[in-house]
Parts: sequence; C-alpha cells; structure tokens
Amino acid sequence: MKLVVRVKLLPTPEQAVALEATLRACNEAASWLSVRAFEGGWTSRAALQVLAYAELKARGLSAQPALHVLRKVADAYTGLRANLKAGNLGRRGSKRHGKATGKPVVFRPDAAQPFDDRCLSWQLGKRTVSIWTTSGRVKGLAFTGQAGQLAVLTTYRQGESDLLCQGGRWYLLATCEIPEAALNAAPDGFVGVDLGIVNIATASTGIRYSGRRLNRRRDADRRLRARLQRKGTKSAKRRAKRHAGKEARRARDINHKISKCIVAEAQRTGRGIALEDLTGIRERVRLRKPQRVTLHSWSFRQLGTFIAYKAQRAGVPVVYVDPAYTSQECSRCHHVDRRNRPSQAVFACQACGFVEHADLNSSHNIAARGWWTWVRGAESQAPALTLTA
Repeated sequence: MKLVVRVKLLPTPEQAVALEATLRACNEAASWLSVRAFEGGWTSRAALQVLAYAELKARGLSAQPALHVLRKVADAYTGLRANLKAGNLGRRGSKRHGKATGKPVVFRPDAAQPFDDRCLSWQLGKRTVSIWTTSGRVKGLAFTGQAGQLAVLTTYRQGESDLLCQGGRWYLLATCEIPEAALNAAPDGFVGVDLGIVNIATASTGIRYSGRRLNRRRDADRRLRARLQRKGTKSAKRRAKRHAGKEARRARDINHKISKCIVAEAQRTGRGIALEDLTGIRERVRLRKPQRVTLHSWSFRQLGTFIAYKAQRAGVPVVYVDPAYTSQECSRCHHVDRRNRPSQAVFACQACGFVEHADLNSSHNIAARGWWTWVRGAESQAPALTLTA
C-alpha cells in the first residue's frame, strides 16, 4: 500500500525565495495551460504535450517540470470529469454544474508541485535534499520530521514527492510503498464502531471515545474566529491567521489516536472491524440547527479512512455495513422501534426490556452486521489508499 510521509523543510531565506519562485512559476504555467486546454478542448496529456511542451520550456521550466505541469493539468480535468459523472458537482443544467464547467481550472500560486528523482534527490543520512528550482539547483536543503516517519521514509520511499507551502511553512510529501501484512482470512468476529457527536467513536469492546471536551474546544474556536472576523483589524487578522488550521490539526491528531487504538484492539483479539457506510450522511440526517455545525464540521470520513488504512497495513479485515436503524435496533432481540431510544444516551428495548448505553448497543449491531456481511462473502469496500502519515 502507498503511504505519504510529510517532512518539514528548513530552508534559509535565500532557499525559501527560490522555492517560492519555483512554485509560483509552475502554477502560473499550469493555469496558463489550463486556459489553453479549456479553450481548445484538448485535455489529454498527449494532446497537451503536443500543444504546449515547447512553450512551457520557453517559460523557464526544465524538461521534467514541464512534463509534470502537463500531467497536473490533464489530471485536474480528468478529476473534474469524474466528479461531474458521479454527480458531485450537481446535476446537468444546475447552477453549480454550470459554474464548474463554464471556466477553466485555476491553480493557486502555492499549490503542490510534484518532483521526481531527476529533479529531487534525498540525502537521508544528512537529512538534506537537493531540488531543482527556476534559479538553479538548490543543494543542502535541510528537512526534519518525526523519528517514525523518517524511518519509514528511509526504508520505503519510492516514486515522486510533492513540494508544498502551507502557512509560510515548506513541506515535502514523499510517497512510500509499505508492505501489507497478510490479511486475517478467518477473523474471530468483528469490532463494531459507532460514530457520533457526543461520543466520537464507540467500539463494541466497550470503549467509548468521548467528544464532549473536544466539542467545547471547537465551540470556543468558532466563537473566537467569529469575533476576530467581526473586528476586522490588522491585529485580529494576524491572530486569525495564527489560529487557522488549529481545529483541523487537533481533529486529525485525535482521529489518528482513536483509529490506532481500534485497529490495535482488533489485531490483538484476532477480529475484523465493521464500519458504517456513511456515504451521503450529511444529506440524509436531519438535525436541529445547533447540532448541524458539529455534524458537518467533524471529519467522520477522515476517521473511517484512518481506520481503514491502518487496518490494511496490519492485515485486519474491514467491512462496511448499512447504518440504517442501528440506533433503534435491540442488539439482543433485534426488535426495531423508535421508542427504544428514550434519550440520547439510553437504549431500552420495548420488547425484551434490555437496557444498555445507546452508542454501545449500536456498535453491537454494527459488529453483528459486519459478521454477516463477512459470512456472505462480501469483501471490504475500502479503496486503494494513498494517505498522509
């Protein structure tokens, strides 16, 4: 499986200027080529190479960076067509669909730019890289990262790396090919995972990962952000910029920790993992207004993806089940009734009298459905993963 390791670059001021000029030149060239492709209707890589390869080199790009720009533009239009076909950008004739198809794709000046081994070389022992820039080759560019990630990078790095600037910080996203553990073909049951707002995740093993404290922090962040936006002064904007991405980084860290614990427990007990198929959950769920922000801002998909790729790496099978009525179904007698949920936290079966924490009851139902899905021979629907560690 593919894993993307992010390392932080530590450029000198002169090196940072060269990197910024390179990223800007590549993305300006990509936006220029995108307009040409949109106007001419040529979006395949082969057609774009015939159309603009020489002109890209005339704009100051070397051969390999020019080819990467061509591929980036072609891939952008391929992704656009896929989203249109899947209906992710609205129906044909809708305002959203027309907005997506009525103008060329535009690349941000700081958008990521791929580099292959001809343009970028790693000196892993010295923790430096040598990278092509529009002002010449920059050597001795230092980088750093977590010890575990650097070990993975040293052992498994393979393929391209993307240069990225976020918030004035420079990063390289390196692709690593990680060997997968042999899949456990005979799991001893499944760990059901129920995702929610009050409890971010509840496992059928009885472990609950509470979200109450986190939700209070997120509410405080939203109030601070709104207050700074209303103030609108330069100092308020500087403070808002410093806090930008803080909530996303916190959520990502928590999702990593939760997914690691769930996968470790499943691997230790020889079980698989059953997850809810939450496709379209934001369109299906109806909530009161105060709850909508919490539902739509928490990255449930990210948590599910983290569980899936960690399980794939550990050889733990993952299945996806229909989440319908898991919160109303009794995990003991399987009676379904809306009255089984007298409150958010309590489940009390109207048929057999079984009482349990509501989220734990749901996780037992998900585990049972996961087992029957596995018994019927359904394979995991987890896609091929390329993730950032």
